[in-house]
Amino acid sequence: MAATPQKPADATPRRKVSRHRGEGQWAAGHHTPLNGNEQFKKDDDGLNVRTRIETIYSKRGFDSIDPNDLRGRMRWWGLYTQRKPGIDGGKTAILEPEELDDKYFMLRVRIDGGRLTTRQLRVIGEISQEFARGTADITDRQNIQLHWIRIEDVPEIWDRLEAVGLSTTEACGDTPRVILGSPVAGIAEDEIIDGTWAIDEIHKRFIGSKEFSNLPRKFKTAISGSPLLDVAHEINDVAFVGVEHPEHGPGFDLWVGGGLSTNPKIGVRLGAWVPLDEVPDIWAGVVGIFRDYGYRRLRTRARLKFLVADWGPEKFRQVLQDEYLKRPLVDGPAPAAPVERWRDHVGVHRQQDGRFYVGFAPRVGRVDGTTLTKIAELSEAHGSGRVRTTVEQKMIVLDVEEAQVESLVEALEALDLTAKPSPFRRGTMACTGIEYCKLAIVETKVRGSALIDELERRIPEFDEPITINLNGCPNACARIQVADIGLKGQLVLDENGDQVEGYQVHLGGALGLEPGFGRKVRGLKVTSEELPDYVERVLKRFQEEREEGERFAAWAARASEEALS
Repeated sequence: MAATPQKPADATPRRKVSRHRGEGQWAAGHHTPLNGNEQFKKDDDGLNVRTRIETIYSKRGFDSIDPNDLRGRMRWWGLYTQRKPGIDGGKTAILEPEELDDKYFMLRVRIDGGRLTTRQLRVIGEISQEFARGTADITDRQNIQLHWIRIEDVPEIWDRLEAVGLSTTEACGDTPRVILGSPVAGIAEDEIIDGTWAIDEIHKRFIGSKEFSNLPRKFKTAISGSPLLDVAHEINDVAFVGVEHPEHGPGFDLWVGGGLSTNPKIGVRLGAWVPLDEVPDIWAGVVGIFRDYGYRRLRTRARLKFLVADWGPEKFRQVLQDEYLKRPLVDGPAPAAPVERWRDHVGVHRQQDGRFYVGFAPRVGRVDGTTLTKIAELSEAHGSGRVRTTVEQKMIVLDVEEAQVESLVEALEALDLTAKPSPFRRGTMACTGIEYCKLAIVETKVRGSALIDELERRIPEFDEPITINLNGCPNACARIQVADIGLKGQLVLDENGDQVEGYQVHLGGALGLEPGFGRKVRGLKVTSEELPDYVERVLKRFQEEREEGERFAAWAARASEEALS
């Protein structure tokens, strides 16, 4: 019998080999669901829940809804349960989902490109008044959100929306969400290229299709040919930005991998020029990469930005060309820096056809159903019946004759919808907050509105562009990291040592001219009650210390911690 070989005394012990499950990437053959979200998507496509809503849940009521539909698949049709009233922010991360759930829903109306007719706007306003207790919020993704929706009313609401060409299809969920577009596409005098056709083509071919109805997580798109860079392209999963190619003419510069939340990343250029007619196919290629190579093991890493960060733009472009497009992309130039700081189109502006559009500022995006119907009436009386929403929670009335402009501005002012806002009214944005959101820790909408009033009273002479974004939790729906003053909701200790609502402060974030994330000063937190005092103090220091022409973000980057405290 042969002797058994002896292991040398100095040999390194063998590591136990375990089977690595990978990141759940389909392209690597990892189709076994690695978490509950992936399991319920595998069990049944989210789009299929509509039939159950119409035939079962709307007839049997809230208590009949399967939990995987309630907190999962119903999002594919724009429905989220809202927060039960009376639950304070300290319990947000403690209570189980069923303890936080109210028996009412937030319903998100999908508005691709921010484009609405007055008939559509009137229908949303009527639905708000009849089914949503008058609620309506304009979001920073050009949608309108309603609250207090009962499951019994959802089929009727869908019928009314779809009768005027609107829907809630894939307004939420692990899907391609609403496509952001320039609200003045095809209208503005300075436009490089009109991306409207591409938005419509993508919607027609892919939205509601099971080709992309099971992505690792949500997917955000922006398409704009405006030189103002008016769709926050830097923080979308994919963005097509208007540029002029020296040889091929107007087209789009392709960006991928932007996003905020708790791990913010600015998107990167792939260095590719895309003609208008190729945008839908290239969009589908990028989404296909996300579907097939995106990380599905951990929800915290299941966004395209993590794949782009790991691969780098060169590899991403190569995979897009070789595996999805089967052809090379054309190299192209970067977009020019915008010449204006404001990108919201607020105010009176001349159109290509000689008429005017009028952009106005609701308070932190909050309106109501009655106001929406009045906006529709004003638009019909002064314009052509076309209105737009913006990515800054603003609205625009299009096609106003010069003789009608002043009358429209006055009528909007009477509704507290000013076209001549202060920098504070114009630049303050707020997410839904604790009033309705199950993730929120603090209140935002009322706080933001009150802050506007206080700053207008205290610093009436302040006339610099300034963005102040309030978020109810760390998830950055209100884009706190890229605001001049970003306020992240959390519980803080007041001067008496009591736990109260407050904010962690981010300073000097920006998009556009010099995109970057805000600076956090160690230990800088303010209570909600202290917020007006703090913002007033830091803005006055900015006025005192700024150099000629210096923006707030640049000053905040160089200012001392004492000046920012």
